[in-house]
Amino acid sequence: MFSPEYEKRILKHCSPVARNLFDNIELSTTPTSLDRFIPCRAHNNWQTCYASINKSNDNSPQTSKKQRDCGETARDSLAYSCLLKNELLGSAIDDVKTAGEERNENSYTPAAKRSLFKYQSPTKQDYNGECPYSLSPVSAKSQKLLRSPRKATRKISRIPFKVLDAPELQDDFYLNLVDWSSQNVLAVGLGSCVYLWSACTSQVTRLCDLSPDSNTVTSVSWNERGNTVAVGTHHGYVTVWDVAANKQINKLNGHSARVGALAWNSDILSSGSRDRWIIQRDTRTPQLQSERRLAGHRQEVCGLKWSPDNQYLASGGNDNRLYVWNQHSVNPVQSYTEHMAAVKAIAWSPHHHGLLASGGGTADRCIRFWNTLTGQPMQCVDTGSQVCNLAWSKHSSELVSTHGYSQNQILVWKYPSLTQVAKLTGHSYRVLYLALSPDGEAIVTGAGDETLRFWNVFSKARSQKENKSVLNLFANIR
Repeated sequence: MFSPEYEKRILKHCSPVARNLFDNIELSTTPTSLDRFIPCRAHNNWQTCYASINKSNDNSPQTSKKQRDCGETARDSLAYSCLLKNELLGSAIDDVKTAGEERNENSYTPAAKRSLFKYQSPTKQDYNGECPYSLSPVSAKSQKLLRSPRKATRKISRIPFKVLDAPELQDDFYLNLVDWSSQNVLAVGLGSCVYLWSACTSQVTRLCDLSPDSNTVTSVSWNERGNTVAVGTHHGYVTVWDVAANKQINKLNGHSARVGALAWNSDILSSGSRDRWIIQRDTRTPQLQSERRLAGHRQEVCGLKWSPDNQYLASGGNDNRLYVWNQHSVNPVQSYTEHMAAVKAIAWSPHHHGLLASGGGTADRCIRFWNTLTGQPMQCVDTGSQVCNLAWSKHSSELVSTHGYSQNQILVWKYPSLTQVAKLTGHSYRVLYLALSPDGEAIVTGAGDETLRFWNVFSKARSQKENKSVLNLFANIR
């Protein structure tokens, strides 16, 4: 229908691949007696040839920061590099994984003493059976490279999906005024009142008001079932409330100063106070009959967390001490003294049995990890600012930390590599309060700027590479 010359002109105009193909066909039909040699760049080992160039800046903090800001990953950079090699140098790379392995092997190869370019007469190039009718601007190998399967990258929004006003939310590092129940209800202590906010209906109700007693709320904590909330006060007593009936069901005395930390273990409530005592009580029985006092801290107790198996209680204090207690002794079974400031941020890993994370205050700024099975310290990372709270993801080996002086940021970490997954900013004061949603996907943070901000930071899908500890006997009980 068309003459061969006309068809050739149309294909060269529409398809870059065809243009290159026909150009080389014409080149191969011309006489090979040329007056000069043209450097051939194909199939050169460029990393070896350029070994004399300093590549140390590739891993510089500026480069890493730029990649994080642009959302660029190491795999993205490698894929782009392979695409350039295919199109510019005629390489035949069709899998990023294979290219990455070759790159690692070549990184240990000494530079060879040879010329940078090889000189030869132009020859006909093999285009791997490319179709001249292809409209793609890249070669067939590059198309296969771009279609190669890759792990989907998780995008964490830098903007909170909800912001609530929280007037009279205290800017006090030693208090714990926010908690999220398993029934998807948020409890917040504001001044002398405790308010409940339903995440399902967005309805706000006032649970209690301590102003007639000239008292203020210093801590709140839900039980595991989410039907009872404990409220610590500045005067030292703890009230227990039935949320459904909106009724106080118990009042626990015993502390002589404010109660800044609370932790539930079934019906056992542990409370930590400025009077340095930790008191454990069964909320179902009359007071004093089941009271258990733990002495160890020399200053205010500001952090309390039970382990996932409910066997151990971790406590942190303003004396820079981190203690681990069991249910059979009134003395700590483990003591960690490496922190250089108050230890409020405490979190047990739900994925690694016996793994405990803790964070220090302004003079410390470090998140430390401890193996409570052996009593040995593990990793440590300097965050650069005061660590206020820690929380592990329910579905993957990640954790989130909130910070105060001087950056007021929220950081998401990957464990055990301790690489920073995301950095979230928005609060203008120290991010003193943190709670995890019952589905494990969102967090809420509170600060002295009197706002509560809700963020989607964790993936809901369980990690396929999650490590299971063979020492976790409780995970095998059916």
